[in-house]
Amino acid sequence: MSSFYGDIQRIWQERRKTIVFVTHNVREAACLGDRVLLFSPHPGHIQESFSVDLPRPRDINSVDLAKYSTEITRSLKRHLHPGTA
Repeated sequence: MSSFYGDIQRIWQERRKTIVFVTHNVREAACLGDRVLLFSPHPGHIQESFSVDLPRPRDINSVDLAKYSTEITRSLKRHLHPGTA
């Protein structure tokens, strides 16, 4: 596991504080978040919300995490290109 992902998960485990991340990397979002939100452009509002129900610590390369990433990516493509994904 990347040191960054491990460090973030360790800090969260120790402190139990809410952390808000903004990322363009779907797999990273699924690895670090318990909830992933897809926002619309101009003006930004929540289009869809996904709960990531995987135990911690999470491995960014795990098959289970990839399933969440695939689901989120498919939804993102549907929002970006309605009727084509």
